[in-house]
Amino acid sequence: MLSVTALTMRFGGLKAVDDVSFEARAGDITAVIGPNGAGKTTVFNCITGFYRPSEGGIALTHASGAHFPLDRMPGYRIASRGKVARTFQNIRLFAGMTVLENLLVAQHNPLMRASGFTLAAVLGLGTFRAAERHGMEKARQWLDRIGLLDRANDLAGALPYGAQRRLEIARAMCIDPVLLCLDEPAAGLNPRETEALNELLKSIQGDGCSLLLIEHDMGVVMRISDHIVVLDHGKKIADGTPAEVRADPAVIAAYLGEGDEDEEAA
Repeated sequence: MLSVTALTMRFGGLKAVDDVSFEARAGDITAVIGPNGAGKTTVFNCITGFYRPSEGGIALTHASGAHFPLDRMPGYRIASRGKVARTFQNIRLFAGMTVLENLLVAQHNPLMRASGFTLAAVLGLGTFRAAERHGMEKARQWLDRIGLLDRANDLAGALPYGAQRRLEIARAMCIDPVLLCLDEPAAGLNPRETEALNELLKSIQGDGCSLLLIEHDMGVVMRISDHIVVLDHGKKIADGTPAEVRADPAVIAAYLGEGDEDEEAA
């Protein structure tokens, strides 16, 4: 469903991403891994419209056959029309809003359209009331799913760290994405929270949503991924199943470095 072709991103004289190509299949969990500075987040920023690639193409195809050239679309249309959602390495919730309001604000666009851009809401017309009920129902379903329904009226900033991670994922899912991009979703989680995250991501996959994730926790990557792409210094060095990537000498060298015996042999 997602095709990245010869993607290159330059910042002045620096090539953060250098001629990277890969595909993510519909319904799969695809992980993009690599050491710090490998270019992973830059790839995500190109896919989700935060950066316009220097070269190359990024294409998304829905199950309906609708085709979206993401590299040429404004960022806001990638989310609204392309149905690509993302989370961030550093949590970006609206801390001063309630947990429920964070999920409602994700549905701002359909609610505004149903309101006739405020007129139908002011007049209390049925179309807006129906859309508002649907939005509330969707938000409460996601809160129940992530175990936060009883904290719906609490401020998002008052939640424990792991709960904030889950809430950010639920907020992204409120736009009904076909592709969910997650930037280090397991960062800072304890083992129990990590296991709960794995179950949540697999359940989202079971709903038919495809996932693309950056992650440093290899336990998470190897346990839930169908396909792994490995970057190092902006280049792709491996691409395959978890078993293939785990055994790849280039991946082992990138993560563990060359030992003294290897250097002497060289």
